[in-house]
Amino acid sequence: MHWIYLIAAILFEVAGTSSMKASEGFTRVGPSILLMVFYIASLSFLTLALKGLDVSLAYAVWSGMGIVIITFIGVFYFGETITWLKAVAIILIIAGVVILNVAGGHSTADAPQIGEETNS
Repeated sequence: MHWIYLIAAILFEVAGTSSMKASEGFTRVGPSILLMVFYIASLSFLTLALKGLDVSLAYAVWSGMGIVIITFIGVFYFGETITWLKAVAIILIIAGVVILNVAGGHSTADAPQIGEETNS
């Protein structure tokens, strides 16, 4: 369930950032109100996700996937351009999120910690 909360948090964050762009610096009332509503929802769902996920994993996935998704929205909806350097950076963000997921983050109570001796 915590992953569902995190996905909802990411989607609301992306909607909030898209509304931020559409608000044109708070000069358009509708998108300005929506960005606040979406960010409140995003942070609320992120808080719920943190009840079962490590903050280091959840925040990295939330911010990283938000960056990736908003980049595509910027290109395809707002007509922004993407350079080779931006594309490489996006690939590195995705790789980082994948590595964090492979490394774990669901519950570290039983996992050995850095500097901790294990009984083998």
